[in-house]
Amino acid sequence: MPELTCDVNTVFSTYSGELGKVEAELLNLFNSSALMIPSIGSHVVRSGGKRLRPLFLVLGAELCGYRGHARIVLASVIEAIHTASLLHDDVVDSAELRRGSPTAHSVWGNQIVVLVGDFLYSNALRVAVSQKNQKIMEALSEATARMTEGELLQLSKIGDPEIKEAEYLQIISAKTGALISAACRIGAILGNKERRYEEALSDFGMKTGMAFQMMDDILDYMAVESRLGKRPGKDLEEGKITMPLIYLLQVCDEDEKREVKEIVTGMGTDKGNDERLARLSVLFRKYNTIEESMNRAKGLVREAKEALEVFASSPVSEALSCLADYALYRSS
Repeated sequence: MPELTCDVNTVFSTYSGELGKVEAELLNLFNSSALMIPSIGSHVVRSGGKRLRPLFLVLGAELCGYRGHARIVLASVIEAIHTASLLHDDVVDSAELRRGSPTAHSVWGNQIVVLVGDFLYSNALRVAVSQKNQKIMEALSEATARMTEGELLQLSKIGDPEIKEAEYLQIISAKTGALISAACRIGAILGNKERRYEEALSDFGMKTGMAFQMMDDILDYMAVESRLGKRPGKDLEEGKITMPLIYLLQVCDEDEKREVKEIVTGMGTDKGNDERLARLSVLFRKYNTIEESMNRAKGLVREAKEALEVFASSPVSEALSCLADYALYRSS
């Protein structure tokens, strides 16, 4: 995999002060007299994460000339919504690890963690309402609704090798693209920029978010458990059909297509998963499926960066472009 040409670590270090404030605000969103809520909040927040979504909002706001405290508050709201979705996703997926640490539901149980996720969603939106900005609430409400729709659409396609590329793109645009798009859009709203700038940042966030999710799905077939916190092929074991497999089914011959469909339906049913994944790897190499999937993600990043061209070039726009490139070249 090629190396990232820009220095994404410099971007994160430059904004480490702002992200530290975001994390403090995020912990505040777990404040409650029900002691399990702050306990789970501390577990989740301290387990790490780069705080990408808050950084998109902070950078988007700065690009549009806004540096007030509201960007910190709303960045924490964005991260809280993301965190609540992860709490729920881990329950749905029966995941035992998140970033190499035990998931909250594996420690506290499903019922408690689902309710804490609900609390976090509600509290985040309560704080957002306090900003008294209808456009911001519309962006957040649309994003949270789309995220849920994306998860439900993905569930409806579990184990379905007939899933179409357009359906997969719809899933990742809703699951991941929508919230990053909202984060970037809110930056423009805070800067009181005219609609074309708001739409440009929203489009940038959507395309970048889709690229992040697509690369996550590609990395699942290349994963090293100690690095990614999950074993290779975990998505397929859960029945999730993603870009590499969709491309493979488009280009392989009929006999291979039947074989791939048998692999999909057989995953997780016994101890033969390693052999099934090994056979898929052979087919991926034969048809350059991983490379073609990466090319699709690269196309999304290219389109995302083109959306930023409405803004004058600046260190902030370059930082956003660097985050888009980071979607392609990270390893975890």
